[in-house]
Amino acid sequence: MGSSFRPMPSRGGNNNPGAVRPADRYFELKSEIHKKLIGVLNMERVSSLPKERLRAEIGRVVERLLEDERVPMTTAEQNKIVEEVLDEVLGLGPLETLLKEPTISDILVNGFNKVYIERFGKLALTPVRFKDNGHLLHIIEKIVSQVGRRIDEAQPIVDARLPDGSRVNAIISPLALDGPALSIRRFGRHVITSEEMLNNKTLMPAMLKFLAACVQAKTTVLISGGTGSGKTTTLNALSRFIPEEERIITIEDTAELQLQQRHLVKFETRPPNLNKEGGINQRQLVRTALRMRPDRIIVGECRGAEALDMLQAMNTGVEGSMSTVHANSPRDAFSRLEAMILMADLEIPTRVILQQLASAIKIVVQVSRLQDGTRKVIAISEVEGVRDDRVETRDVFVFDRAGVNDAGKVQGRFRGTGETPRILERLRISGITVPLTLFQETLDVNL
Repeated sequence: MGSSFRPMPSRGGNNNPGAVRPADRYFELKSEIHKKLIGVLNMERVSSLPKERLRAEIGRVVERLLEDERVPMTTAEQNKIVEEVLDEVLGLGPLETLLKEPTISDILVNGFNKVYIERFGKLALTPVRFKDNGHLLHIIEKIVSQVGRRIDEAQPIVDARLPDGSRVNAIISPLALDGPALSIRRFGRHVITSEEMLNNKTLMPAMLKFLAACVQAKTTVLISGGTGSGKTTTLNALSRFIPEEERIITIEDTAELQLQQRHLVKFETRPPNLNKEGGINQRQLVRTALRMRPDRIIVGECRGAEALDMLQAMNTGVEGSMSTVHANSPRDAFSRLEAMILMADLEIPTRVILQQLASAIKIVVQVSRLQDGTRKVIAISEVEGVRDDRVETRDVFVFDRAGVNDAGKVQGRFRGTGETPRILERLRISGITVPLTLFQETLDVNL
């Protein structure tokens, strides 16, 4: 295969080294190597070739190019360009170095030369860049094609996922005015356990004991919070308390949940094709799940009219179900659910909707990402009922913020409110005893 490579003819631009910026010249070299590889390799067989063999061939191309172009480059720099071309051929180009970092939770590409990451709750600009908008678009197309989807002017927005489960959202022209934009929410293979949440002081032991008892007693739990606040992580952690013998069906727009039970069926929605046909939404999947004898239905996130079907499922025998919703407080969570149910356009009176919500959902867990990047369960609330045309809740546990220390860390205290939840009677009937002292406990957070 190596004999198939021929040196590139020199370009006249090399007589004026200052005519091309080093960064642009670097991208040009990579592009030339990539083009030569495409020209001589059967790209359908590339993925089956040993990586070391590919690396050796790319190394020979690099050496020939550098010799022909008279570009000074150290061995370390040559190795770097070989690895980057390898990422381009087999992976996702410049994104590969970021995807290999387990501490990165979000990758945000605002443009070909603006790539941000979130690490430990903090955003930072990286030196990673693409050659141009066309290069970025090529990587986006590569991602979406892996899951059988497409992105073009007729369908300029797409949701997809990477092989490791990371969620991808991309938007291109004409909707994205400054060129393609891409965001990747990482979901590593390691599922954060409830013990790790305790160690991170996401909540205190008393709160976890109470929530574990609620899940075991088939209490319907709603997890509320903003974007990136840890809703899915909390849902994954709480799902560990579901008994192994129960049949669970999960429903998501893009698969994110990582439940550990064996008796598990996972559903994912499907967008319509270019002819607006073949789409399957969450509402249809909820209805299908009800016909499959579920013990629990877990909806990754309620976003639309499926909230009505989920509510009916909760009120007609599928107890202990869980879901998440974007909201800033338990009260806002019910307002959002009410609005979603009205989207079903069935002219259901508001009073009836609120009563069914209050009857179905017993516990709301409010999570938040604080200003120092840490995530906390800032409230666990019990639903009391409907009063004055709104669902009333009562806090059982709260997190009181006290301020920020010199290192920028949020200070505060978890505490039980001292209120005795009415749900304790349900827990007692289920054979689960929760001591009343649990609701008096406190835990200072001084990181």
